[in-house]
Amino acid sequence: MLEPGHAHALGATLQSGGVNFCLAAPNAQAVELCLFDATGSTETARVYLPACTDGIWHGFLPGAQAGLVYGWRVHGPWAPQQGHRFNPAKVVLDPYAREVVGSYRGQDLFLGHDASNPELPDTRDNATVALKARVAAELPAPVPGPVVDPAQRVLYELHIKGFTALHPDVPIKLRGSYAGLAHPAAIAHLKKLGITTVCLMPVAQRADEVRLLNLGLTNYWGYSSVAWSAPENRYWSGTEGTTARSECKAMVDALHQAGLEVILDVVYNHTAETDELGPTLSLRGIDNASYYHLQPDSPAHYMNWTGCGNCVNLNEPLVLRCVMDSLRHWVQAYGVDGFRFDLAPVLARGAQDTQYRFASHAPFLMAVAQDPVLSTKLMVAEPWDIGPGGYQMGSFPPGWLEWNDKFRDTQRAFWLCGQEHLGAVAQRLAGSSESFHPQWRGAHSSVNFITAHDGFTLTDLVSYHQRHNLANGEDNRDGHGHNLSNNFGAEGTTDDAAIRALRLQRKRTLLAATVFSLGTPMLLAGDDLGHSQKGNNNAYCQDNALTWLNWLDADRDLSAFVAQLLQARRARTALQARSWWQPGQAEAVDVPGQVSATWSTPQDTALTPDEWNDGQHRALALRLQVAPTGPQKNTGAQPVSELSDCLLLFNAADHNVTFRLPSGQWLRHINSADATRCDTLLSAEETLSPGCLWLASTQPLFPA
Repeated sequence: MLEPGHAHALGATLQSGGVNFCLAAPNAQAVELCLFDATGSTETARVYLPACTDGIWHGFLPGAQAGLVYGWRVHGPWAPQQGHRFNPAKVVLDPYAREVVGSYRGQDLFLGHDASNPELPDTRDNATVALKARVAAELPAPVPGPVVDPAQRVLYELHIKGFTALHPDVPIKLRGSYAGLAHPAAIAHLKKLGITTVCLMPVAQRADEVRLLNLGLTNYWGYSSVAWSAPENRYWSGTEGTTARSECKAMVDALHQAGLEVILDVVYNHTAETDELGPTLSLRGIDNASYYHLQPDSPAHYMNWTGCGNCVNLNEPLVLRCVMDSLRHWVQAYGVDGFRFDLAPVLARGAQDTQYRFASHAPFLMAVAQDPVLSTKLMVAEPWDIGPGGYQMGSFPPGWLEWNDKFRDTQRAFWLCGQEHLGAVAQRLAGSSESFHPQWRGAHSSVNFITAHDGFTLTDLVSYHQRHNLANGEDNRDGHGHNLSNNFGAEGTTDDAAIRALRLQRKRTLLAATVFSLGTPMLLAGDDLGHSQKGNNNAYCQDNALTWLNWLDADRDLSAFVAQLLQARRARTALQARSWWQPGQAEAVDVPGQVSATWSTPQDTALTPDEWNDGQHRALALRLQVAPTGPQKNTGAQPVSELSDCLLLFNAADHNVTFRLPSGQWLRHINSADATRCDTLLSAEETLSPGCLWLASTQPLFPA
């Protein structure tokens, strides 16, 4: 028999003598707690929660322990036209589940509505196959993460399975799992590159879309969450004595012990329940009208600013609480250092009375800013969705980082397509300050990237002119059609040595431009290895060798080049995002440590307005100087900061360009035309080959 318990903590909470259960369902008329055997296949008991406080249904089950499997049946009106889809014939998953029992295979038994008449409920009981939660014991305290200087942070986006599924030095039984990423061989690659921060693609339990399941595919990327706080069981190695939870935490601990930050890509903007014809897995059956944004003139349908069928409504306090509790759980139980928010504007959209506009002071953003646990963590926004006014890059609060697609597109256009003028390129190299409000945002705010999980890999960017997505089952209609790519004369793989050399050079140039620009660089796992997806620029459903990194055929020279780039960035203060660049010479800057930027033509003259805006000009020089610090300033002594003075030369023309260098003795460290690791003394004039980027400074970086 259930006792009233309390409404203090949502979900299932272990307490002395039993478990307290709470479910937020303010529009429900009654809630049943359903208990199951250890496998989750047989329902053993049902009992009504005895109390409801402020929309939270709750009860205490004496004698209950960790390991108990349970689900909910929620009673209320079946009235889709009013936004209500209660159906107690369907057992639904607790949104606070820490561990999920069972899996969704697309069975129509999960439909809350009658498939032949969606206006009616489906009366079949789904208890045998429904997703359930298992009451989970507390995990041991996590290993604290490292303190990473925001000015030196380097993000590396990877997929847990794809990173190690084919890794020859990871034991076979661990490949593609949490334990596989925690293996020393996997971590060694990250450390050798010089990565500071691993950004893991979604690890929360997901449910694959019916369309994909019918095609024999899965939502490999994981952007179809069904349990925000439960690690995906599919990434568990199955090692005896472990669970998905313990193995996931051990992975984070291992990365922390190696000095790496861990941030999670999280999906709170929509769920795997999709649109009104989708399955009833959790929120839809708990309180559809509370948890989702519904169309005001047709509440049977969902707002769809995600393109995935629904949008979670964080304007509702109990829904916001659910998301905030989930974020804190990942930090407190697993020790993660931050989050990357998928389609982040959805989380900050208002209600109907604001025309659903994005607001930088939305409840979610304000809640994060004041939260004692989350306010100190790294927050990264994907700053766009497909709703009205959905492009919001630069609109997130101070302290947030934001993916910068303008950087991606400008660099691609400049280096691969013969497009863009020097003014636009300089803006992106300088951190896109026009978008990030330097008076109240840090110079690290822009996440600069050329490739990410969504789109071509770097190798495919220089190998394919068109997308090749037929394997996705949508007749090649999915994925971006505007890729700003260049195949350099052959579509896909080629034996032409000249084309192969040209492609490799442009890859090195794009990587160098990303690492040396002001902001926070982000690399896509596999780009440093030469990984190709054979032209598929939307491989979200390809859980196979197309997306798994091929370590045996890896380009080790390219990996070494990336490590050199990151070594150079660490060694030169001018290449770190400590402050926004200021125009002019360092001698004119009064703030010690301030970086000054001087842009010039290849002739070492100031650019005219016409040269800045004329797309025919394809070469540019940038000198970065750091204002002297300490007593050396204005004394005539060599300032310590001179070690950070840098010269960057860019030639995106289709012919050689000769540069006149500023006075001084310059040593070239990086030449994207090759991968030679050396410090080369430069002459007063130097010639750069087409599509090439150089980095030089006045002090050695790679001494012999």
